[in-house]
Amino acid sequence: MYIDGKLTTSPQQKQNQGFTDNLPMHDARELVGDGTQARIALDGQIYTLRITRQGKLILTK
Repeated sequence: MYIDGKLTTSPQQKQNQGFTDNLPMHDARELVGDGTQARIALDGQIYTLRITRQGKLILTK
């Protein structure tokens, strides 16, 4: 479910999906926008997140 453009999951949905913690959840398709790749920065390093044609995620440095 999206609220204000953000993916949200109810506590019941999280439990049904096996999520029992309060970790942030991000929709990969929102991260890449209209494309299939996004850059993610961590401690001065740049990583590339890519969605494959098969719908899988690849994170590379």
